[in-house]
Amino acid sequence: MYHVTSRGNDKQVIFDDVLRPVFLFELDLVARAFDWWIYGWALMSNHYHLVLEITDLGLADGMHRLNNWFAKASNARFGRINHCVGDRYSSSPIESDAHFYNAFRYVLWNPVRAGVVAHPSASGWTSYRPSVGLEHAPRVLALGRLLAYFGANPATAYAALQAFVDAGHAGEKLR
Repeated sequence: MYHVTSRGNDKQVIFDDVLRPVFLFELDLVARAFDWWIYGWALMSNHYHLVLEITDLGLADGMHRLNNWFAKASNARFGRINHCVGDRYSSSPIESDAHFYNAFRYVLWNPVRAGVVAHPSASGWTSYRPSVGLEHAPRVLALGRLLAYFGANPATAYAALQAFVDAGHAGEKLR
């Protein structure tokens, strides 16, 4: 499992509300091609976060495909020709269940820490709303696998997931 991030070159804007659903569509294609399970995301204006699980097909080739495709789409959208993302993506291995829970909550609180919204539920840019059952989950979200971390019964798992994320706060730092 990994917490992956990628940031716009010089922190430039790389997303808008038109690109976010297109990015999730491409992420779904990459996840299917590389046998990834996507547990969470935050698509900010100048960067994104993913929490994902990979198989033997690895991370690098899929991230290359995703960021290469996204750079072309974002540059076309914003009328740019140079680098879209600054450095290579960043990835941190998630080595325990506690680390998974922390990374997951950290990603969903990202828009709050950035001052964009007051609570994760107010953002349409993260996987919070479909993860807690407030919206239909897009195909890219490994919802069944995610809910299994919070309980065997889907109804109680939704509630436990929401309570866990809501217990976080905007100032928490990823450990």
